[in-house]
Amino acid sequence: MTRYYEDVELGDEIGPLEKIATDQSVSDFCDVWGNTGPSRFTDNESAQAEGLAGAIVPGIMSMSYMAQLLTQWTEGGSIKKLDVVFRQLVSHNSPLRLIGVVTDMNQVDGENQVECDLYLQNEQGDRMVGGQAILLLAIKG
Repeated sequence: MTRYYEDVELGDEIGPLEKIATDQSVSDFCDVWGNTGPSRFTDNESAQAEGLAGAIVPGIMSMSYMAQLLTQWTEGGSIKKLDVVFRQLVSHNSPLRLIGVVTDMNQVDGENQVECDLYLQNEQGDRMVGGQAILLLAIKG
């Protein structure tokens, strides 16, 4: 079912989307990305050699989770802009929760824009990654 611009209100919640970045899902992501072989993303020893506690989730993988949250919520809309700030390292194999909130709505140059803030949180509620997005939604016809 399509989400229409007219059906959205300021303060509407987006999500949540629950994810776990497993060792295998990170490895698979890195293979598709073209970052094959041991690295700080796939291998604890490589990560520790760089001063990290263990392997971390690639930033672009965290962004892909945010994009998934947004595209599922828009139900036929699209992402015009996604701006992300990486605040903390995201570790493998821990529960992640992605949430967002609608912060503004505008009709600009024929586009029905919905602005939102979004966050990737760990199980303690710490905001590991934050971002802002502009979404484009259809109007009822």
